[in-house]
Amino acid sequence: MRNSDIETLSENDRKLKGMDTRMIQDLDDIQREAGATFEPVAEEMVPASFGNDAAAIQAARQGVALADLSHWGRLKISDDDRLRYLHNQSTNDFQSLKPGEGCDTVFVTPTARTIDLATAYVMEDSVLLLVSPNRRQYLMEWLDRFIFPMDRVELADVSSESATFSLIGPQSDRLLQTLGVELSIGEAYGSHQSVMLGEIKAHIAVGSGLALPGYTLIVPVSDAAKLWQTLTVAGAVPMGDRVWQQLRIEQGRPTPDYELTEDYNPLEAGLWQTISFEKGCYIGQETIARLNTYKGVKQQLWGIRLEAPVEPGTVVMLGEEKVGKLTSLTQTDKGTFGLAYIRSKVGGKGLQVQVGEVAGEIVDVPFLTHEYQ
Repeated sequence: MRNSDIETLSENDRKLKGMDTRMIQDLDDIQREAGATFEPVAEEMVPASFGNDAAAIQAARQGVALADLSHWGRLKISDDDRLRYLHNQSTNDFQSLKPGEGCDTVFVTPTARTIDLATAYVMEDSVLLLVSPNRRQYLMEWLDRFIFPMDRVELADVSSESATFSLIGPQSDRLLQTLGVELSIGEAYGSHQSVMLGEIKAHIAVGSGLALPGYTLIVPVSDAAKLWQTLTVAGAVPMGDRVWQQLRIEQGRPTPDYELTEDYNPLEAGLWQTISFEKGCYIGQETIARLNTYKGVKQQLWGIRLEAPVEPGTVVMLGEEKVGKLTSLTQTDKGTFGLAYIRSKVGGKGLQVQVGEVAGEIVDVPFLTHEYQ
C-alpha cells in the first residue's frame, strides 16, 4: 500500500471518529437537558444521575426505565470459525446457537479464574459480544492471543460505531408496542431481531442485563440521540449509572474488579447458568468440571443485608472465624445492601454474620444460582 493510501485511510478514520464524537455529543446534550450529571467510568464520561434516582428505581421495578450502556464494549467476531472459536474460549455452548439467538458466557483464565461476564448475540455472519466497560481492551488482546494461523476468525472492536441502551421494567413490552414494534423473538433470553422504530433501525434483544424484565437495544451511533429521545418521550424514565449500579448489587450481578477477579471462578460467582457442562474442551474447562464433579466450590457469592455501611473488602466473620469478604455495597430504600463471598461450609441464606463492626444477614439475590439448574 502506498503512503498516500495510508494517509487517505487515516484521514477517513479521523473523519469517521469525528462524526462518531459529534453523534455522541448530541446524545450527551439531550441527556444534560434532562438533568444528567456525568462521571468517568472506564475512561469515558457517562450519565451518573438524572436527579431522579428514586423515580428511576421505581420505574425499573414497576414501569420502565432507560439506562445508557454505550460505554460498554461491543466486540465483533466474524468469519467461518467464529462459533467454534468462541465455543473454545468461554463457558457456554456456542455450537448449538443459531442466528437470532444469544446467551451469557464467562471468559476465564486457564485455571478458571474470571475475566468477564459477557452477552453474545449470534448474527447471520458474525457474533456481537457485549462486554464490561473495563474489560473491552483486555478481552480484545486476550482473544487475539488465541487465534492461530489456521483459524478463520476476525476480531473487531466496534464500540465506537454503535450505542447500547437497556429498557428495564415490566412495562417494557407495552412501551415498545406503543412505538409500533412487532417483536417475534419470543421470551428466550438473548434472542434478538432487527426492528424499525419509526425511521430508526435498531437491534433488540430479550434481557435487560439484570434479573428484571426488559430489553437491550443496539443502534448505529448516528441514531443514538434520536432513539433516546423517542424512548423517553414514549414514557421510559432515564436512569443514571449510579442507580444501575444499585440495581446490579441488589440483583446480584457480579462485575469485574469487584466480584469477578482472579480470586474467584464462575461457580463461586454464582454464574452456573452461563456454563455448559456437556460441551467439549475450552479454556478453564478442566478446572470447572473438576469443581463440579467433586463438589469443590469452597465459597459462594451471596447478597448481604447490613445494619450500616461498611467498606468493600472488609472481612466477614462468623464468631471468631473469617468466613468471607464483602465485595460491593449500596444504599437502598430498605437500607444498606451488599454482595459478599461466603465459605460454603458455614452456610448461606439466613446466616447471621459480622462485617467489621456491623451485623449482617446473608440473603438470596435473583441473578445468581448456587448449583446446576
